[in-house]
Amino acid sequence: MYTKSIIAGILTLAATSSFAAADKCGKVQIAEMNWNSASLMANVDKFILNNGFDCNADLIPGDTMPTSTSMIEKGQPDIAPEMWTNAVQELIDRGVKEKRLSIAGASLSDGGEEGFWVPKYMVDKDPSLATIQGIIKHAKEFPNPEDSSVSAFYGCPPGWGCQISSGNLFKALKLKDAGFELINPGSSAGLSGSLSRAYERKEPWFGYYWAPTAILGKYKMVKVDFGSGVHPKEYINCITKDDCLDPKVTMFPPSPVYSVTTTEFAKKDPKAYAYIAKRSFTNAQMNKLLAWMEDNQADGQYAAENFMLNHKDIWSKWVNKDVQAKLEKALDKL
Repeated sequence: MYTKSIIAGILTLAATSSFAAADKCGKVQIAEMNWNSASLMANVDKFILNNGFDCNADLIPGDTMPTSTSMIEKGQPDIAPEMWTNAVQELIDRGVKEKRLSIAGASLSDGGEEGFWVPKYMVDKDPSLATIQGIIKHAKEFPNPEDSSVSAFYGCPPGWGCQISSGNLFKALKLKDAGFELINPGSSAGLSGSLSRAYERKEPWFGYYWAPTAILGKYKMVKVDFGSGVHPKEYINCITKDDCLDPKVTMFPPSPVYSVTTTEFAKKDPKAYAYIAKRSFTNAQMNKLLAWMEDNQADGQYAAENFMLNHKDIWSKWVNKDVQAKLEKALDKL
């Protein structure tokens, strides 16, 4: 995680006289990462920068490691709208210290969210199921569809980092002793399919999931409280390790998700940079937008236009009145 002093310095930088150069946005490259929330965000940035700040913004394909490396070594692209920094923490820290990168702000204000979840309709009937104690006490209410003699816990897809963390927490919570079996869903589609089927049929479901996702936009789920709070050191030093022998219970800490720009972009146009710093979505907002994308088979551009046309209540808070007027004029032409 970034220290308070580093973050304070980065955010202060945008407001100091060193950023008081003439506002000339010019050409801007925006990394369009290969997942829906990042694609949506990149297209929103392109629309707002082009139509509100007179930029000449284009999208280029991106991914976490190659984009962050290129921004440091080549100064391009100018903007990575949704950077999950846990995977490249040391690299981002180096870019900040060398004054090549600026962390504009949190693109997901809640951070990336992980947890063990149950459907809200089950909690509405029995509020105790919002806690791990209630889940364990009523384990038999979650029968394995393949073998009703054991209870089902749906784990993270194989090969993902969360397969290790969710498996270690399954062990730490002693869910096997309570009668649960850790089910390998086979894939992301398998996991989401199991949840969708259960929800449509109003059947029991208990398992790992994350946000922001279309699934949690479509279905009202409740994150189970382990009663432990978050213990970052335990999570980092043991829960995420394949060789963790004695895992202790902790809730998943939020994953930091930032909008990262090159320092050169921040200097070139502080007003455009200030927009990037303000542009942020809650997980609840993004979940709903992703559900809309999935239901309408929309790409990032189409989803961004829908967002701009129908969610002025959100984006108008990121810009001043003059920029808002320019954006409304551009939207009239869509």
